[in-house]
Amino acid sequence: MKTYKIALIAACAATLAACSSTDKQSADVYQAAEKAVASSFQNMQPGWDKRLVQDQSQKMCTAARDKPSKAEGEFIEKLNQSFKVQYPADGKLIGDWKKGESIAQNGYGMRVGDNNPSRENGGNCYACHQIQKKELSFGTMGPTLAGYGKVRGNSDAIVKYTYDKIYNAQAFSACSNMPRFGHNGILSPTQISHLVALLLDPKSPVNQ
Repeated sequence: MKTYKIALIAACAATLAACSSTDKQSADVYQAAEKAVASSFQNMQPGWDKRLVQDQSQKMCTAARDKPSKAEGEFIEKLNQSFKVQYPADGKLIGDWKKGESIAQNGYGMRVGDNNPSRENGGNCYACHQIQKKELSFGTMGPTLAGYGKVRGNSDAIVKYTYDKIYNAQAFSACSNMPRFGHNGILSPTQISHLVALLLDPKSPVNQ
């Protein structure tokens, strides 16, 4: 955590300095801040630094401060719709809601110190959503999902939409705050199917 704090302080200082600099100085400071962040993390898994490289969608959303124009938004959504969605090998998009609840509660993965390659990432869904009404601690960045299946049903179209939305939210909403769980390899297709079950299974506490 110490190296993380140092990197964060360096990035913040660079940002403040950039506010009062010329464009060229701002670019130089920005590059220096990125190098400071990249060099500050130690003992990370191989390939972790790829996460520092933005893809086209991320670059566009950053430039637009997550508020793209209509044309930009349509481009980003179509771009993400062109990416292949990987489904579970058995073809079943609805898994086990109990496993889905465990994944929704689990915040492990993609953080400094999460270096156990044998441990699956969690979805940390409650950080942004209310999912079941009995849960007292949840975030409000995303809409409530309580009663999700009760309201929408579980037709084939809704099942596919729910899976695809979790897999890559930006295919439906440009610059969405929701992670692209499947597209970025955060969750496996099987894990996503369990989250679909959590949202749609009539027996799930979400729909009680």
